Amino acid sequence: MAAGETYSAKDKARYVERLFAGIAEHYDLMNRLMSFGRDGAWRRRALAELACGRGDLVLDVGTGTGDFLPLLAGRGCRAVGADLTPVMMLAGRKKLAPYRGRAYLLAGDTLHLPFADHSFDGIINGFLLRNVADLPAALAEMRRVLRPGGRLVCLEITWPRVPLFRQIFGLYFGRVVPLLGGLISGRREAYAYLPRSVQAFVSARELMSLMTEAGLGEVRYKRLALGAVGLATSVAPATLVAGADVAHTH
Repeated sequence: MAAGETYSAKDKARYVERLFAGIAEHYDLMNRLMSFGRDGAWRRRALAELACGRGDLVLDVGTGTGDFLPLLAGRGCRAVGADLTPVMMLAGRKKLAPYRGRAYLLAGDTLHLPFADHSFDGIINGFLLRNVADLPAALAEMRRVLRPGGRLVCLEITWPRVPLFRQIFGLYFGRVVPLLGGLISGRREAYAYLPRSVQAFVSARELMSLMTEAGLGEVRYKRLALGAVGLATSVAPATLVAGADVAHTH
């Protein structure tokens, strides 16, 4: 879809599913290349914020090729990865072979998660939120399946605020990444979508407000990688309290 083009939530869901299905085979390689190998460190930082314990049941929403699942299972958690695109999960299923019985993959729409209320001790997602068709509905659905006291951690690419780095980031993400992605995957459009989706995503403050409106408390936001990556954390309170705590750290 071209920049500035409007489309319905259903259209976006179909577009994103088709886009990721087309790059599934090269998705992991491109993540390593685009991030200069730093995406693994960002995921480990997100897991540290989740602070899951041995035996905890954790959901990775929008799991993609399942990068979080071995990390979760390796910490003794029971890990479930859900994604709208089965082709992506198939591309990553070999990662789970050493964790049989501790990590699972399941087809599932972020807006309609196939789980009962309060099913999970923790929920995590990486580079998902820009791609959902209805962000408030997605956050509310994650809140629904999270037990009281459980933590939600969201890792996302963001547009840096520091002027010089913002320009460098824009050049790299807007021109180099689509070219590299096109050469490796043959799907330049998929990697042209990436910078557009980052630019169109809500600000840190807006995301925090949406998390609070979804019924989440203790909302925090941290900037990583000179502001190119955001890490939003929150807790499902036992009861919904008006004016939930919101803090912004750098």
